[in-house]
Amino acid sequence: MSATPPPDASGSLPGWLAPVVEAASTITVHQLTRFMPPEDVEPRRGAVLMVFADRDADPSSPDDLAHRGELLLTERNHHMRSHPGQVSFPGGSLDAGETPVEGALREAYEEIGLQPAEIEVFGELPELWLPPSNFAVTPVLGYWRDRGEVRIASPDEVHEIHHVAIADLLDPDNRITVRHPSGWLGPGFLIGPDRDVILWGFTAGIVARLFSHLGWADDWDRARVRDLPDHMLQGVPRGTDLAPNTPQNTRLEE
Repeated sequence: MSATPPPDASGSLPGWLAPVVEAASTITVHQLTRFMPPEDVEPRRGAVLMVFADRDADPSSPDDLAHRGELLLTERNHHMRSHPGQVSFPGGSLDAGETPVEGALREAYEEIGLQPAEIEVFGELPELWLPPSNFAVTPVLGYWRDRGEVRIASPDEVHEIHHVAIADLLDPDNRITVRHPSGWLGPGFLIGPDRDVILWGFTAGIVARLFSHLGWADDWDRARVRDLPDHMLQGVPRGTDLAPNTPQNTRLEE
């Protein structure tokens, strides 16, 4: 199953996004995850919004390899019952009758006040399945063209908003292998001003595999292993989505 063909927006998007536009129509579900929704299962459906934006600090030339903008990420409230402190894209479950685009834009507005009119949606990635929770998630790709302000609109859900330079995510010094107490190992990224926030799990898997598909990822030291901090382990029930991109106790490679 391949991605949904994007709208014809490539001519109005910045040049550095051209590979991402192409990926939206060529990448397959198996290049992003080991799991796709089986035909005999009716999963709960949701969507997340992958927001790409320009950065003032980017080089003036869009052809410069460092000019790759940023991704907008949220850090879940540290007191949530499931996945506290986990870094993710804005998003959640679809309401009845909603499309993934509608649901992703609504959730982003409810969580961080991101105005839907400011986002130019240019594609969707394939629907990805999280078997333990029977949740099927569609990543929606959007360009933050008319950039306004965001804020923590739902403090019960969101602890922090992170504007993460894609160049920082690609920096091998910010790449780690994350280890969960279950023995699961997967790709991770160090983000935040002090590089003390860990991006891991489902979202890190999407980012790592998309960058690999784009040919953007550099070699990094997979032997650099970091355990998850205690606050990320509080309240995570046994048997939930510890490793949505790979069978438990095996390693997710890019």
